[in-house]
Parts: sequence; structure tokens; C-alpha cells
Amino acid sequence: MQGPPLPPGGLGGPQAPAEEGKPPPGEQTLEEQHLTIEPESDTEHAECTAALQALGVVFKEAPRIDDGNGCGIDKPIIVSEALPGIKLKPEATIRCPTALALARWMKESVIPTASTALPEQGRITTINQATAYMCRLRNNAETGKISEHARGNAIDIASFHFEKGEDVAVRSRREDPTLTGAFQRTVSAAGCLYFTTVLDPESDAAHETHFHLDVIERKGGYRYCH
Repeated sequence: MQGPPLPPGGLGGPQAPAEEGKPPPGEQTLEEQHLTIEPESDTEHAECTAALQALGVVFKEAPRIDDGNGCGIDKPIIVSEALPGIKLKPEATIRCPTALALARWMKESVIPTASTALPEQGRITTINQATAYMCRLRNNAETGKISEHARGNAIDIASFHFEKGEDVAVRSRREDPTLTGAFQRTVSAAGCLYFTTVLDPESDAAHETHFHLDVIERKGGYRYCH
């Protein structure tokens, strides 16, 4: 499946021109980019956390994270339940908008799709996440753009655990003719209603075992879902 064309400069939009004598941004290390942590509005954060509370998300506020080189979160939260009765394992340190997108996607898409496609498994009890906040560049590269994980904007989902004791792992299911395959393809497609980036196992080798979901803001409201 081919994704939509990338905006200029890739997933994050246009890149700044390189200074004379320095490599272009796409070839710079994290240290060379001199990034800073993006400030968050107190009002918007309060509105977001109120929305989480209304949905029943279990979370706690955490102190500001600053790991240097632009890695960090101004107003981090630690989420232990994505929705009531659905644990997030391990707990995820992320920004509130990421948690809100996750909760809405689960409530409005993943749970209804699971009840239709996999009713014999019972309800989803756990989301197993592979990566939340982590200071690194995209795809763990040595040079290039900073990962949205390093900003608290992203979460990787490895599998869903159901109450009947079954795990549905995220893996390549493009040719899977079963209802499990239909479940994964449906929730992957629906993810773009809530997140601005959705990368699944059909995207590339770096994502063959998980969904990458993030809420990066791009000019014109552009979304990249593959």
C-alpha cells in the first residue's frame, strides 16, 4: 500500500536551510540541531486533562522533563489506564494530547471494532505499548529529524490483550483473510481520524511489529497515514 506524498521536508514539514559549513538538518546529529522543548499553554493543558478525566483515563501529572538537546516534555503526564479497565503497560509518559487521541481512538474505533470482529475474545483489558517518551532521532538513526517520541507526541502499540487470555499482536496483516486481519486493518485506518501520523507494519521494516501513532502538528492540518 502506497502512502500519500510527503509534504516538503518529510513528515515534519519544511526543513531550515543548512548554515554554511554545516551539514543540512537531515544529516545533523541531535546535538548539532540545538533544539529546545516546546512550551505548552496552561489553559490548553488544563482543558486537555479535563477531557481525559471525563473519559476516565487514569493518569498523574509529572514534573517537567528536560533531557537536553530538545528532548523533553513541558507538561508530561504518566498514563496507567488508557480508558477505565484498560491498562497501558508499561505506564506511558507522554503529552496530554497524545493520551487524549489514544483514548478517543480506543473508545470510538478500537473497542467497537474488536466487539464486532473478535467477540469471542471478550473485552480488551490491556494495551501493550513498546515506546512512549524516549530521547532519540527517528528510527533510532544517528542523524536526521528528532523523533516525536522525544517530544512526548508519540506512542507505539505492540499488541492488545483480551480478557479471554489472548493477545492480538500488531504485525503484517495486509494479506491476512481472517477477522483478526480485518480488525487490525480497520483500527489502523481509523487511527488517522485521531492521530496526525499513523505508521503500521506495512509502512517499512522499522514498524513491522507495532503501530506508531503521533500528534505532530503540520501546516495545513496535513496527516500522514500509511
